Order: sequence, then C-alpha cells, then structure tokens
Amino acid sequence: MVNTNNQLHVIYGDGGIGVGGQNFHYIFNYTRGGIESLVINGREWMYREPKPTFWRATTDNDRGNGFSKQAVQWYGADMFANADKVDIKINDQSIEFPSAPKNNQYSNHEYVDQLEVIYHYTTLTIPTTQVDVSYKVTADGVISVHVHYTGNDQLPDLPVFGMRFVMPTAAIGYEYAGLSGETCPDRMAGGVPGEYKVEGLPVTNYMVPQDCGVHMKTDWLKVTRTTTKDNSDHSDKPFSIKFENDGQPFAFSCLPYTAEELENATHQEELPLPRRTVVSILGAVRGVGGIDSWGRDVEEKYHIPAGKDIDFGFKITHI
Repeated sequence: MVNTNNQLHVIYGDGGIGVGGQNFHYIFNYTRGGIESLVINGREWMYREPKPTFWRATTDNDRGNGFSKQAVQWYGADMFANADKVDIKINDQSIEFPSAPKNNQYSNHEYVDQLEVIYHYTTLTIPTTQVDVSYKVTADGVISVHVHYTGNDQLPDLPVFGMRFVMPTAAIGYEYAGLSGETCPDRMAGGVPGEYKVEGLPVTNYMVPQDCGVHMKTDWLKVTRTTTKDNSDHSDKPFSIKFENDGQPFAFSCLPYTAEELENATHQEELPLPRRTVVSILGAVRGVGGIDSWGRDVEEKYHIPAGKDIDFGFKITHI
C-alpha cells in the first residue's frame, strides 16, 4: 500500500492543476499563466499570478540618458506577459497536457512525489523572444522556481529581469540576509553583508516617484503580513513566507507598488494608498548610473544586454 502522507495530492482541474499537502494548497492556472492561489497554513499569498518582470520605474538618471525611451518595448512586455504554452511533469516525466476532457481519466485520489509546471511565454516585443518559468513542487511544499530568458540581440537592453509576486495585503515588514541598505549593481561598495529587518514597505521619498528599494546579493527574504482579504479572519497574528536562493544570490525589492504604479505617478501624492505587497525577485538588474544626469549612460558592465541568455532560480518555502 502506498504511503500518501509524504506525497502530494494532485487534482487535475479543467482550467488548472491543484496540488496540496500538509498545511498547503497551490493552484496553477493554465490560461492566466501562473500560480493563482498559494495557500499556506490557511492564508492566501497570491493576489495576481506571478509573471516575468522586465521593467523598473524610470529613475532620474534613466530620464537623463533617455534609457526608458530606448527600452520602452519592455514596458509593454512587463504589463501584458502571458504564457502561450504550459507543460506538466509528474515525478520528472512529461505527461500529455491534462486539459478537459482528458483530465477525466484522473480520480480525486492522485498522489505523486513531485509536480512540475512549466510556463512558456512569448514576449510582446518586436522581435519576440522566449521566457520559460518552471515551478517544481515537492511533498514538503517547497516550490523551486527556475526562470530562463532566451537572448535576442535585436532587442534593446533590459531594465531588469525577474519575477513579480503581488500579494493580497500590505506586509508589516520584511527581513533578509544580504547587503545593508538600498543597493544596485553599481552601488554595492557601501553595502555590508548581514541580516536586516525593515519595518513596513518604505518607498524612497523622491520628488518624482521612481524605482527604489532594490537589495543586491540576497541569500533569503522573509515577508510578514498580519491581514488577509478574508473578512471572517480576525486574527492579527503575523504569518510569513520565505524566498531562498537556489545556489546563487538574487536581488529583490519589496514595495507597496508595481513598477507601473510608480511609473505613472509624477508626484508622491498621486500614488495610491498602500494596500498590497509587490515582491520582485530579480536575476538581473541594470545599474542606475549617476555619473551625471545630463545624458551619460550607465557603464557598459552594468547593462543587461538583450542578446545574452539569463538563468536564475530561487525557492519559496514555508515558515
């Protein structure tokens, strides 16, 4: 008899695939291109499906050297990313895509050791390129995420490349192991390695809102909330989720706004009230420059050339 206590329970739905175990349940949506539900210990962590992110809100230095106009295709690609193909692997073996009515061959008592869902995105750029995002779930509920960008040298340099997670409510703060303070690829000299705690979701008070709050060379990030969108949940006990590096450090930002919300505000008072948490886990970040703000480009070594492949990974774990 198979011991199902240490296995994943898989449900083959019409529009997605669900997977669960002790104190967790995840739903991967086929048509919306990502995880539509990430429930851990009864609390939901997803407000929007995670998607590849290519854009950072324009900085003063970007305006000075015209970078955002050069890279504007990535703004549209960021806003409208959508997967056009999904693959499923069970215990490392590819299966026929379980769309309806093929999913009727499965019962509601399907147990596996490992589930992998791979989303294939075609960017809305001219020309296009491919981004593949793999989520591998094991029986302990850990999700190993691997992201691959296929280089195309006919495209402009990227502002950033990573994954964006939009959470339902505003976090009360976050902790991380990495460099102190706000850092970028060309602004790391003053960063001191250590473990740090940040209260709330601070946004740098620039006169014109712009990209901020990036932390480089991170080993792990823990995000903590106390509220949900469930009106019957009156608990204010903190609950957390953790992102861990998977061999190589990552960069991240944890803000109450998406890049597009920051981009579209010309003054601080135009920003909406903080109501959600936007975590960007980044495998590549363009430097900010600042040699001068009158047209000087970022140094070449701090560019993200579109012609080079980018690979990075991380793990999502329970607390």
